[in-house]
Amino acid sequence: MKQTWLITGATRGIGMEIVKAALSAGMNVCATGRSLEKLRDTFPAQPGLLLLPLDVCDRQQQSQVVEDCVKHFGRIDVLVNNAGYGQMGYFEEVTTDSVKAQFETNVFGQIAMTQTTLPYMRQQRAGQIFNFSSIGGAIGYDIASIYCASKFAVEGYSASLAREVSRFGITITIVEPGFFRTDFLDDRSVHFASPSVSDYDSLRQEGEKSYREYNHAQPGSPAKLAQALLTLAAAQEKPLRFAAGSDAFDLLTQEYESRLAELTTWKNLICSTDIAR
Repeated sequence: MKQTWLITGATRGIGMEIVKAALSAGMNVCATGRSLEKLRDTFPAQPGLLLLPLDVCDRQQQSQVVEDCVKHFGRIDVLVNNAGYGQMGYFEEVTTDSVKAQFETNVFGQIAMTQTTLPYMRQQRAGQIFNFSSIGGAIGYDIASIYCASKFAVEGYSASLAREVSRFGITITIVEPGFFRTDFLDDRSVHFASPSVSDYDSLRQEGEKSYREYNHAQPGSPAKLAQALLTLAAAQEKPLRFAAGSDAFDLLTQEYESRLAELTTWKNLICSTDIAR
């Protein structure tokens, strides 16, 4: 059966490559982005492609997109929650408004998109949802505390949701990309907090320089990640988490080993908090 894919954040980067890969595989695709004009510039009109404007922070627009996608194609088989951006900066320097904006896009927008799509998938008793997190959803990084917090939130709700909806034939996969060669570290995709605490000056300059030098030198291929998602969508058994990229594999392996070692080191004190039997 020809699947229908609904993809957010499709105008560039990984989202754009997922649209291309799904179309090449013969899927129906509803590609969304904040600018309909940019979508039209990126993707030529073709059978099986529906372009719709979507700001994931706009709940009314979300409902309209899902409704239009179902009306046009008859169903939604795969939802790719890809839209997001990075709020960088040392924790003390990030404003409350910036924190709220980060969570509105990366967490609340994704949650609302998922909630809007789930009723249709439940009715179908089938569906696949790819929720984009990051290695920053499992590992904390300096200069990225708020971004990491938003991705940790994605991990938490997605892992719980997977348990709730598996009985309806719906699968959740958390995608944890490492560093991919996109414009994610460009100024239009990443926001750095304004300097306000002098104690961080030298660290900030070094950290921001490191991020900017790594921009467009990342090891991950967006096109290959898109193909990997097609493979996952077709698999009989799907993972709850998919770490994308060799750097993600190595970094997450180190993180899990470190957590296990720490847990083992403190085992006696941990277990001492039980009520005596």
